[in-house]
Amino acid sequence: RIGLLSDTHAYWDDRYSEFFSNCDEIWHAGDIGSMSIIDKLGASGKTMRAVYGNIDGQDIRQTFPLHNRFLIEQVAVWLTHIGGYPKRYNPAIVGELKLNPPKLFICGHSHIAKVMYDNTLQLLHINPGAAGNQGFHAVRTLMRFVIDKDVIKDLEIIELT
Repeated sequence: RIGLLSDTHAYWDDRYSEFFSNCDEIWHAGDIGSMSIIDKLGASGKTMRAVYGNIDGQDIRQTFPLHNRFLIEQVAVWLTHIGGYPKRYNPAIVGELKLNPPKLFICGHSHIAKVMYDNTLQLLHINPGAAGNQGFHAVRTLMRFVIDKDVIKDLEIIELT
């Protein structure tokens, strides 16, 4: 079970820990804002995966990559911050994305929670929205989902009102 968030912008909400308590891993899709967010998310001992975003300082950039590609169960994952959307991917990555598409593509940056399937590249695109309190979004969001062998299932969008 995966807990997913993005765009915390150094804002901490104790409910992050509550909603991710039954997760095996926590993934952060950038604009973390402060290493204290990572410290608090990682305090549970769960596996942490993250990428840095455009607002992140050198401490976060030295700890996490711009792109994080990995295999979990039987699902190839690409986690990045500025990824765009199907038919409008970030020009800096669209070539590699088309050449070697993952099964699951996750990005943040837009502050808009979206889940959509890209039929052209045969991948699931997820943006968890923004968990922090900076930006234009009206509702803060997190996501949880399950990866079971090669299946991505049981996706939940959690609204923090």
